[in-house]
This record gives sequence, C-alpha cells and structure tokens, in this order.
Amino acid sequence: MEVLPKGSKKLLNAWAFYDWANSVYSLVIASAVFPIFYGALTLVKDENGKILDDTITFLGIDFNNDTLISYVTAAAFLVVSVLSPLLSGIADYIGNKKSFMKFFCYLGAVSCIGLFWFDIEFLWFGLLCYFLALIGFWSSLVFYNSYLPDIAFPEQQDKISAKGYSLGYIGSVILLVLCLAMILMYETFGFEDEGLPTRLSFILTGLWWIGFSQYSYYYLPKGNKKEKFTKDVLFNGFKELKKIWKKLKSDKPMRTYLTAFFVYSMAVQTIMLVATYFGIEELDWGTTNSTTGLIVSILLIQLVAVLGAWLTSKASARFGNIQTLIVINCIWIAICIYAYTITTPFEFYFTAAFVGLVMGGIQSLSRSTYSKLIPEGEKDTASYFSFYDVSEKIGIVIGMLSYGYVAQLTGSIRYAILFFIVFFIAGVILLLFVPRKRITETLK
Repeated sequence: MEVLPKGSKKLLNAWAFYDWANSVYSLVIASAVFPIFYGALTLVKDENGKILDDTITFLGIDFNNDTLISYVTAAAFLVVSVLSPLLSGIADYIGNKKSFMKFFCYLGAVSCIGLFWFDIEFLWFGLLCYFLALIGFWSSLVFYNSYLPDIAFPEQQDKISAKGYSLGYIGSVILLVLCLAMILMYETFGFEDEGLPTRLSFILTGLWWIGFSQYSYYYLPKGNKKEKFTKDVLFNGFKELKKIWKKLKSDKPMRTYLTAFFVYSMAVQTIMLVATYFGIEELDWGTTNSTTGLIVSILLIQLVAVLGAWLTSKASARFGNIQTLIVINCIWIAICIYAYTITTPFEFYFTAAFVGLVMGGIQSLSRSTYSKLIPEGEKDTASYFSFYDVSEKIGIVIGMLSYGYVAQLTGSIRYAILFFIVFFIAGVILLLFVPRKRITETLK
C-alpha cells in the first residue's frame, strides 16, 4: 500500500470518499426508506390514508410508534457515547484506528442488510438490526472524523470536510433514486408489490457501504502510534477524556465552542432524525402519494445540501467560522418557527429546501471548526474527536428522549420542533463568546 504524505490530494480524496460510502445509511435508513417502511408497518390507516391508530406493543408495553423508535434511537446513541471513548483511546494508543473504523462499518452494513427481515411479528429483531446499524454508523464516524487533522493541514480542513459531505449527499442520492425506482415502478422490475423492493433497498445499502469504503481503507494510514495492547490501556480512552476535560478548564475557546456545539447540535440532529416521521403524521397529503412526496422532499434536501456545504465553505473563508455558524443557527430558528405552521406538501417541500441549505453547512463547518481548535501538536486526535462525538451523541440522546416524551404527551411532533428553538438560541448566544483569534491563528 502506498504511504501518502499529509495534505496529499489522493489521501484527502480517499478520506472524503468514505462519506460517499457511508452516507447511504443516513439517507436510506435514517431519513427516507426505513422511516416510511416503519410507518407502514406500525400505523393503522383507513382507505383514505387517515391514521386510525399509532399504538404499537413492545415488551408488553403500549407505545406511540414515534415514541418507540425515538427511545430505541436514544438507547443506541447512549451506547455509542460510552463506546467511543473506550475504543478511540485504544485506537490512538496502539495505532489501529482504521481497524476499528472497519469493524463498525461492517457491523452497520450487515445490520442494514438484516433489516430485510424486519416484520411486525418479529419486532425485536428489526429493532435490534436498526439499533446495531445506528451504532455501527456513528461509531465508525468517530474514527473517520479523527483522521481529519492527521491527513489535512488547517487551511485544507474546511474545504475537504465540505467535500466529504458533498460526496456523501451525491452518492446517497444515486442509491436512493435507484431504490425509489424499484419501489414506485415495482411492476416494471417484476415485483408483485412495493414490499420486496423496499426490503431490497436495505440490502443494497449495506453492500454499497461495504463496497465503496474499500477505496478509503486502501489509502488511509493505520494510525499514529504503534504500541502493544495491554489491559492497562483498556480504559485509556476514558483517561484521555478526563485529561481533555481538565485541559478544557484552561482552554476557553474550545470549552465555549463545545458547549455551543452541544446545544445546537442536539436540535439539528434530532430534527434531521424525525423529519420523515413528521411528514408521515403531520401533513395532509390529499391525493398525493405520501411515499413519493416524502422521498422527493428528502432528495431535495440532499441536492440542496451539496450547494449548502459549498456555500458554507466559501462563507467561512470570507467571514470566519464562528460568524457563519451564528448565521446558520439563526436560519434554523426561522425554519423551526415556520415548520410548526405547515400542513401541505408544498410547504413541506419549501421547508425541506431551506433545511438542505443549512444542514450540510452546519455539519461540515462544525467539524472543521473543532479540528482547528485542537491544540497544535496534539497526536491523540481520536480522543479529541471522541470528546466531540460524545458531546454530540449525549445531545442526541437528550433530544430524542425529549422528542419522544413530547410526542407521547401531546400526540404531536409540532410542539417538539417548536421546543428546539430554545437550543438554537442558546447556541447563538454561546457562539458569540467564542474567541475568533484562536481559529484565525490556526490558519497562519
């Protein structure tokens, strides 16, 4: 295998290409096909498509179907938040972050394939596959993100981070279009109904993820250090997090930024995870096929997100990372206020376009801004990004539990969306106190 130097174009492209491979999970499983499939299995509707019953029994307990999936999602993110410091510390110490990245990639992909057998009679198996796929996806990202300061110089990080997200959006759209064609034109493909092609979408997602990730694995370095694994380093990740926590006490820029990221990311990630469920239950689709409408809106989000990531990269270069993040958070506030009022498909499409514009931007810029704030000369980058990811995952746990509780209490997702405005406002206020000088000096 060719050892490529830091900053090499081929190395940067190989790193970014993993987004092309794994983002099909985010689109097909987390956002589009699986939520619609789950809704079809768990909702009782009349002949006009009106929801009659959204209650589902699991482990002898009756849940609102949205509440159940949100609790399973929260539980999976809680596992990820515990696993990531444990594994990233080991990976940094013995220099095998690529091995861990591979393991979780394959766990997630195989679990996606397992969703082919999701059935209401074996609900536990389907939820287990969903649970493990989520763990695989997000755990692999811990190690993927930690490569960024290893393979790219500070002045390259905004651009290559945005490129990764853009590749992910494009690749995932290609697969979703294929899946959509199979589902909507099932007779042309020789299927009796929509059920089988929908399930085949889960298999294609797993195979795509495994197959295209091989390009990234071929060029990415194994890791930083080359120490032997012993029982003493089993909890090295938690020790590293403790050391980073102590460093944050004297590192005001990093501490303030992480707090801001924690609160606004809680809202962003939760909204992205529940958007499709919102479209299923809160909109009046009339004579429009809701499956087609929802997937079209998700495709719109993905395509606009490519433009959003690029525009954000340009804006951050001109106005600065923090200023750009503040503006994006303000746009999210406006989106939440408008989303609370929407009832028609057209309004949903309009909202989706703006979500796409800021979705890719806030994700890519948050990641690269954090990378720039890591003290120069630090080698244990996986531990730093583990802290970042743990913050994000704990935020998602809180966000999904809040969403599930509000949905169960009120019977409507709208109030949860409105509630998340508080987190965006808090994020803006905190970002105002992040010193710009630290990020500017990193680029010199």
